Amino acid sequence: MNRLFTAADTSLAPLQSSRIAVLGYASQGRAQALNLRDSGLNVTLGLRPGGASWNRALVDGWQPQTMTDAVQDADVIVFLVSDMSQPEVWENHVGPSVKPGALLMFSHGFNVHYNRIRPPADVDVALIAPKSPGALVRTQFEAGQGVPCLLAVHQDATGTAESRALSYAHALGGTLAGVLQTTFAEETETDLFGEQAVLCGGVTELIRAGWETLVEAGYNPQVAYFECLHELKLIVDLLHEGGFARMHRDVSETARFGDLTRGPRVVNQDTRTRMKEILSEIQNGSFAQEWINENEEGRPRYEALMQEDLNHPLEEVGQQLRARMAWLQEEAPRASAK
Repeated sequence: MNRLFTAADTSLAPLQSSRIAVLGYASQGRAQALNLRDSGLNVTLGLRPGGASWNRALVDGWQPQTMTDAVQDADVIVFLVSDMSQPEVWENHVGPSVKPGALLMFSHGFNVHYNRIRPPADVDVALIAPKSPGALVRTQFEAGQGVPCLLAVHQDATGTAESRALSYAHALGGTLAGVLQTTFAEETETDLFGEQAVLCGGVTELIRAGWETLVEAGYNPQVAYFECLHELKLIVDLLHEGGFARMHRDVSETARFGDLTRGPRVVNQDTRTRMKEILSEIQNGSFAQEWINENEEGRPRYEALMQEDLNHPLEEVGQQLRARMAWLQEEAPRASAK
């Protein structure tokens, strides 16, 4: 069993005298930087001048610096820019000046695990991955609570990598909910698999297939939207709050019987075989290389597939129906998970 750390296992002391440079100020960057600052730590922001993140940081009371300036003599350097941007940030801003004994922190292991960033042997490399969008990391901290985090150490040059990483999680509020020990490989591979096979790819394709099946059979597209997309949140909330048991408790017996007898016909052995293939592509690095190549080529396939997705008739139906749901209009836009 992986170890679970709590607030009793750490304190702010390992980072109390450290200079922390946070690179990036999007969803996770903003939340983590603000939480670190409000925990009383010495935090500097490294951003690209003139961008939206720079301006937002000014509004939040920061005095951002260029990335090159921010990392000068930093004891902890936190990579919270996008996966595809991190190698360039490392090569041009961090690598040339990182000092021996510094701690390089990540919230996703992609670039370290797939050897796109190769730190020198005299620095620590660790990961703290909050298991929620940045907005929730921030609001839970403000409420005196926290969200669960994963902790991994890739390289321990100083003998203090784990203690400093755990202290970092503590400053975010993560130890109040629990910090689970893992590895860079496990975090990276399970995260990618979850996104591709279940949370994003799996769910959206299931919604699309269900909606198309009903519409092609002659049912009203709006009714099909309610049954295959709108009500999904109701079920996901039940699963999120109490697992399978809560969901089964709060749906009808008819729904339960349909779940138990028809679900395995949709997600069947063939589906599981495809899932294993997807996992294998993640494990052997072929997905990572495909995504890297796509970016180097200007993302033509990515953009085409994105437009195809956004132009699907289901989207038009959904926009029309959501426009009449007043409670959705009142909600603030949600930040991305990363």
